[in-house]
Amino acid sequence: MEVRKDISLKSYNTFGINAKARFFIEINSLQDLKEALQLDEYPNKFILSGGSNILITNDIDALVIHINLKGKEVLEENDTHVLLKVMAGENWHQMVLWTLDQNYGGLENMSLIPGNTGTAPIQNIGAYGVELKDNFVSCEAMHIETQTLKTFSKEDCQFGYRDSFFKNEGKGKYVITSVTFELSKSNHKKNTSYGAIDTELEKMGISDPTIKDISNAVIAIRQSKLPDPAVLGNSGSFFKNPIISLEDYTRFITLHPEAPSYKITDESYKIPAGWLIEQCGFKGKRFGDAGIHKNQALVLVNHGEATGLEILDLAYRIIKEVDKKFGINISPEVNIIK
Repeated sequence: MEVRKDISLKSYNTFGINAKARFFIEINSLQDLKEALQLDEYPNKFILSGGSNILITNDIDALVIHINLKGKEVLEENDTHVLLKVMAGENWHQMVLWTLDQNYGGLENMSLIPGNTGTAPIQNIGAYGVELKDNFVSCEAMHIETQTLKTFSKEDCQFGYRDSFFKNEGKGKYVITSVTFELSKSNHKKNTSYGAIDTELEKMGISDPTIKDISNAVIAIRQSKLPDPAVLGNSGSFFKNPIISLEDYTRFITLHPEAPSYKITDESYKIPAGWLIEQCGFKGKRFGDAGIHKNQALVLVNHGEATGLEILDLAYRIIKEVDKKFGINISPEVNIIK
């Protein structure tokens, strides 16, 4: 385990921001993590996983601890279900594809989401009608101060829309080291009604899809809308879809009857942030090397040499314009590292 100095983080974040870590260490075991957290000579520590849900706006004057814990383990199984433990450093999409190769169902709608498995519970990631919490059993996390491992149940994690205990009360206190899922082995519960999955399956000539077919449809849809971070720096959806009250929704839909919306409860509705941003004229626009993707207004992109601050300034500009035009506040889904 080696501490390195002045390391570029460009290849460690999907936005491709060329910020530096003053100190950097890679973690390949729980013992490595424990020892790194005990390095008192580096009082400031920053935990970095897949770098897919962050915007780094400055050099990081700290010891950057890169979580690279690998491995998958079947804990229990019967004829219908399996409990699968996945280490935090496993790439999310590659892990999903592996589960499908084993005919384990439940994660197929979340194919091609960037990032690593360990950060998935923090955001309660989700796509196409499925969220991480739907198949989540528990996760293990190391307490940063005491280096003790704790198991968090689904209830402990306090999952909400792109939200969890780890973004609130537990923020900065724990490092997730593994996640355990309950997945189906037979009689898979298939969810194809959300978004354009059914339409994509029709285009593929499939009427009775397998879980692998659903994954392929989701991948095709995402690739048609979202840029590959290896080609064009981005962090996926930059903004959350705002959830507004019935009163605000009634006012909004009266003024904008053409707007798409989704009923969450009798008292709340979700409005697609991408639609709001597109109506403000931002889709496909470029401001220097910071821009908005041409196919999906939710996605901010780095055309090459944009700084984190330039992308953040663009985000604030978008937030201001959406509020001015619609009276709706949108907020970043991405974690801003200042």
